[in-house]
Amino acid sequence: MLVKSCISIFILSLSQLVCAEPLRFSLHKIESGMPGPTLLVIGGIQGDEPGGFTAASMLVTNYKVQAGSIWVVPNLNFESIIKRSRGIHGDMNRKFNILSKKDPEFDEVQKIKKIILHADVDVVVNLHDGSGFYKKKYINKMHNPNRWGQSIIIDQEVLSNEKFGDLSSVAGNVQQYINQRLKNKNKFFYVKNTETKKGDVEMEKSLTYFSIKNNRPAFAVEASKSFLTYERTFYHLLAVEGFMSELGIKFQRDFKMTKRDVSKQIGNNLKISLYDNRINLNVERARRYLNYVPLKKHSSLEYKKNNPLIAVINHKKGLKIRYGNRYVTSLNPQYFEYDNSLNSVTVQIDGQNKKINIGDKVNVEKNFRVRASSDYRVNIIGYAKRGVTNENNILIKRKDIRSRFSIDKNEKIFRVELYKGNKFSGMILVDFSEAKNNQSLSLLNLDSTHIATTH
Repeated sequence: MLVKSCISIFILSLSQLVCAEPLRFSLHKIESGMPGPTLLVIGGIQGDEPGGFTAASMLVTNYKVQAGSIWVVPNLNFESIIKRSRGIHGDMNRKFNILSKKDPEFDEVQKIKKIILHADVDVVVNLHDGSGFYKKKYINKMHNPNRWGQSIIIDQEVLSNEKFGDLSSVAGNVQQYINQRLKNKNKFFYVKNTETKKGDVEMEKSLTYFSIKNNRPAFAVEASKSFLTYERTFYHLLAVEGFMSELGIKFQRDFKMTKRDVSKQIGNNLKISLYDNRINLNVERARRYLNYVPLKKHSSLEYKKNNPLIAVINHKKGLKIRYGNRYVTSLNPQYFEYDNSLNSVTVQIDGQNKKINIGDKVNVEKNFRVRASSDYRVNIIGYAKRGVTNENNILIKRKDIRSRFSIDKNEKIFRVELYKGNKFSGMILVDFSEAKNNQSLSLLNLDSTHIATTH
């Protein structure tokens, strides 16, 4: 699903650069326009904790707010997320007390501090994946007071004179909210008080304690690393919903709160759009390599995305697309001058002529025929007929296209490219998956960024 138009998205600092330049985190404000508290949710401060940053990204893509607001930073340590590292420049969650200006993450830490201390923020929740299972009494190696998993972390019991300052009570209510929705007591959550100001030197450097020191109620949620990512994500979302309930923030989501449904949403419907929608790609089930993708000569790559965890990264002579710490696909480019004169093309779909915008995907049941003007050449990737150099006005069935040229592993989606002379004019996708209707699916209103390419 695309990032919904009802969600106001503010990109704080998100770019993809060549060489050693870091990826920047993004801030998304999901606002109702109705009065109510603002909850700031942060994921990905440590790049090897996918439950936290996956849950935070789903708040952006799958939730609406009807009263109050949620601000979400789903990718705080974005470069470490992409590189599957706890912290390529050290543990970012130990940089909130004293930090040298020479530290590579100094600017990012300063930016997230400003967001935490913004006057509109009422409560901060930092999502982590923790080891084992926290228990107040020692049971065994994996279940004891020194473990972090399945816990809600507070730094102290009370933060005086703050609206949500009874930290112990708020955390206890969220614990109850979660556990009432769990059938297995072995997976219950418990409140862990680190009593940071009593001398916990490491926790004094953390994001939550920085917030507490500045009179901003803050909590951490730790889902156990003993679970797979989808289950950790499920627990994190339950916890965030518990905090929203406690604060009085009303919300909707577009899936059922079950582990199975959460699992289905992770990595689903991932899309990127290149060069002002000249090229749109569904990449969640893409082939490992997409060859001869027509990129613009002598230009940085301009791309949009519909999920904050997507990143496009230079790799050798091509580009890699990643979703968080997962590899999605690689684009092996072919470079062209671009022609921007074509905005739409007529396509006969199962016998009916339809005007299709450049960049759209159309569902085809039986056959299609591109009806472009004589100024344009049509290239249907995977179709070949001896002596034919322009595939305009040719009736195409699924069996006419070689499967290995599909963009998806299911061998259903194919590229139709249009050219004016030697210039690339744009692309549409045809999808032979069984569909109830033949609507065209657009990729508008995505988050945008740029990447410099080498060619």
